[in-house]
Amino acid sequence: MHVRTPRLPMQQALSHARCEALFASALQPSDTLTADMIATAIRSAMQRFGPHGCTEIMAQEFGDHPDAAAWRMRWAHRLIASATAATGISSGEPS
Repeated sequence: MHVRTPRLPMQQALSHARCEALFASALQPSDTLTADMIATAIRSAMQRFGPHGCTEIMAQEFGDHPDAAAWRMRWAHRLIASATAATGISSGEPS
């Protein structure tokens, strides 16, 4: 029996990838961030680590420091949601 893995809608998959890249980036919650800084950090993390590398960094942090990693991922989701709302682009996240 062949089991199909459901595919995420493109925008939702992009939103998750952005969050993972932001998680893996060098940005810190204490930084005074602009939309350009966030976009640059996401691009930089994707170029440096690749999408799978960002996921691996995130997974490693969840294994090593689950409480801190959960907090950082919530922070990344909030930043992506704020940037998405500011630009009017659909994030693909359920309302």
